[in-house]
Amino acid sequence: MKLKFLFFTLFICAIGFSQNKGTITGVLLDKDSGNQSLPFANVLIKGTKIGANTDIEGKYTITIAPGNYTVQFSFLGYESVEVPVTVVTNETVTLNKSLGSGSYTLKDVVVKANVNRQKETVLLLEQKNAVEIKQTIGAQELSRKGVSDVATAVTKTTGITKQEGSGAIFVRGLGDRYNSTTMNGLPIPSNDPEKKNLNLDIFSTDILEYVSIDKVYNSKLFGDFAGGNVDIVSKDYKGNGYLRLDIGSEVNSNAIGNDTFSLHKNISTSGFSIPAIPSNPLTQYNYNTLQLDSKSPIGSSITLTGGKSFDTGGDSKLNLFATVSFTNDYTSRNNGSAKGSVNGNGVINKDFKTYTLDSYNTNFTAMTNLSYKINNSNKVNFNTVFINTSSLSKEEYSGYIVDIANDGNGFIRRNKYEKNSLWINQLLGEHKFNDRSKFNWGLSANMIDGNMPDRTQNITRKEPNGYVLSSISAPDNHRYFQKLSENETAANLAFDYKFNKTGEGEYKGKFTLGYNGRFKTRDFEATQFNFKANQGFTNTIVDPNNLDLFYNQQNLDNGYFEITTFRGNSQVSNALKPQTYNGEQYINGGYLNTEYKWERLSGVLGLRGEYVFQNVEWNTQLDPSGGKNELDKVAILPSLTLKYELTEKQNLRFGFSKTYTLPQFKERALFVYEDVTEVKVGNPNLYASDDYNLDLKWEMFAKSEELISITAFGKYIQNPMNEVTIASSTNDISFINTGDFGYVGGAELEYRKLLLNIDETNSKKLSAGINASYLYSNQDLSTEKVIAETDYNVVFTNKESRFTGASDLLLNADISLFNEWNNKESNLNTTIAYTYFSDRVYAIGTNDRGDLVDKAFGSLDFIAKTKLNKKLGLDFVAKNILDPTIDRVQENKTEDINVLSYKKGLTFSLSLNYQF
Repeated sequence: MKLKFLFFTLFICAIGFSQNKGTITGVLLDKDSGNQSLPFANVLIKGTKIGANTDIEGKYTITIAPGNYTVQFSFLGYESVEVPVTVVTNETVTLNKSLGSGSYTLKDVVVKANVNRQKETVLLLEQKNAVEIKQTIGAQELSRKGVSDVATAVTKTTGITKQEGSGAIFVRGLGDRYNSTTMNGLPIPSNDPEKKNLNLDIFSTDILEYVSIDKVYNSKLFGDFAGGNVDIVSKDYKGNGYLRLDIGSEVNSNAIGNDTFSLHKNISTSGFSIPAIPSNPLTQYNYNTLQLDSKSPIGSSITLTGGKSFDTGGDSKLNLFATVSFTNDYTSRNNGSAKGSVNGNGVINKDFKTYTLDSYNTNFTAMTNLSYKINNSNKVNFNTVFINTSSLSKEEYSGYIVDIANDGNGFIRRNKYEKNSLWINQLLGEHKFNDRSKFNWGLSANMIDGNMPDRTQNITRKEPNGYVLSSISAPDNHRYFQKLSENETAANLAFDYKFNKTGEGEYKGKFTLGYNGRFKTRDFEATQFNFKANQGFTNTIVDPNNLDLFYNQQNLDNGYFEITTFRGNSQVSNALKPQTYNGEQYINGGYLNTEYKWERLSGVLGLRGEYVFQNVEWNTQLDPSGGKNELDKVAILPSLTLKYELTEKQNLRFGFSKTYTLPQFKERALFVYEDVTEVKVGNPNLYASDDYNLDLKWEMFAKSEELISITAFGKYIQNPMNEVTIASSTNDISFINTGDFGYVGGAELEYRKLLLNIDETNSKKLSAGINASYLYSNQDLSTEKVIAETDYNVVFTNKESRFTGASDLLLNADISLFNEWNNKESNLNTTIAYTYFSDRVYAIGTNDRGDLVDKAFGSLDFIAKTKLNKKLGLDFVAKNILDPTIDRVQENKTEDINVLSYKKGLTFSLSLNYQF
């Protein structure tokens, strides 16, 4: 009898599983917030592992076999609800519920819950609920768009572009000096003596959870703000343990198609070597070889990433995340030309018909993040990041050089090796005393070493019987050693106190009292050894590919050439004393923010005070006896941000603030940075600008993955700073307060749309996004002001100009197709992404010369990322598919002169990942 009963039971079960399934769907609401949607809540079939999470609109869907079930609704800090339900074949049951939280509010819970801020939907929700006006882009969206570094990441948001060939960004047309970079809210130093901000190219997206871009100022930020602040939020892993391995390869079409791709020999491919100045460099030839080494230009990458959470008793938990990676790549510019030293009449003193650049780049990144939750009220985080980057490049120019190669037979080769090491250490804490008050703090100690060891330059002239070294000027042939060391400590302290508690347990107001401090020192030194042929040997025939036959110890002993610095030869006692500049900067700031929420209106009123001290000392070839200059400033900076909730899905925002812009060490140090076609020199008389900022924004969050926003903004800048071509024999560029005022106005549009959702489980969908900005900038140019305030002779060609770096039109667009199968263990995500910027001023023209302008171009990328199964994935990326010509022109009265032109080529990468 029992056997028959068991058989009957199994038969009934088999019949049940063979039937079609039914559906449970509905919306979960937040009872304590006027029945607004409750996203990211849990919906579970009791007694099973079948469930779902609500989306940004509180919606959920569960497909299950027919039967009687109990549905459990839960959310951290809210009372759970259980509801019985009967599921019928091929029918849909609609079940809507509201959850209540007692004294908790949704805002409190969002902070305490383990929300995954890598996801686009989560970041959109936070953007919707925040009072501050900001944009965020998470790891999920960056992966979908094939973005591998932070510099490219920020350009995927409205109003931001990247300078070609570098990681420098422009925010709303304002360049490096107007922007700032932080990590987890704490400042990080620059690795480039010519830049205020760190090259964001070196930050791999593997280490971040999301990137936040503040284009509207609030008093929590340092006052040196006009364009925007980029905050890199490091990954804070929570969950079961995992280990992931990524390996990949990359090729550039220009590099792989270059049969003669070669670079300076005997430079380590690891990116960690630092060639030192040899012993007795003026009297003995112990320098590295000048020969080239052929390369197979195929890049590679390997990344190991892992994380795990550990329960440590009670409410405490330890979270660990770590990643280590090494990547290298080869790039090449071809079809290039370059011109330099162009005067107002269009006379060109350097006209290179051929210009090429080959380079090999490395990036080693190691990061560890430790997050320790002591209890429900106390948490500490420790982040340490080490990044080592290197770039080995070879630039070659062929053509006309006035007084050196008047027949267009000149040839310049410059080998350059750059190595930068950045070490970031951060300790962060969060302590909740009660439901009213909370204390957040952060400390950081950052160190950076930037080296350009043994940059070589040689100029030759091709004669009928062979090549001859140029001997017109001692620096024509040289070796250059540069070293930068910077240390910075910083502190953030903030105490929150809530007030005006309502009967529902919410607080309408909050005071935030805070302090920020940063203390930075920089030491910079550079030595250039000039190799000039002596009388009688200036016409010696040489081989440009084997200059060791001329530059060697025997020829030095025989007097073929002499080695000197700018101070002199070995007979001068201080000849080996390097050029130096040292900088120190201290900023101390305190602020008080008052946040208050009415029915639909909320706002933050802030007041910040700062004291700034900056000192620069130098001893250089422009001032061998040395000099110094101090700058100090007291700044009172008010700010106001308002948010009005037009509807549940629409917000209207307003922002106003006063800020300032500081000049940087390198802009005020009397030091010359020499390139082949341009020279930049510091201006000790440069001083800070004052900025007034205004924003008005409307946004609508139609669905969980959709957004439309329109922003109008304006900036008024007193005493703006710009790059300016000054009167000199080589058309040097310097940094000048160019006039009394300037202003920027514009509008931004962002639109994200789910074009097609093929099924209810979101396994097949087509989505698109576009963001665009239009910008108008104008500033007055005053020759009299510059002459009165500086030691430079500048006569502006025009009486007004756009801001340097400002593009009238910026555009980003992408379209993605997502397809999921095999019980959601496999998927394919393909994206086409396009970026465009219009013309922008590189440097303002003077003395009848027009502006230097970077011409418009667009870039198209294709990204395909597939998950083959639960553990294995394969990615393919094709970048710069259109391969446009990159041009820089100098505007002229009669005809614009193209001073730089090249193509970057296409880049293809293929990578495989496996999660253990």
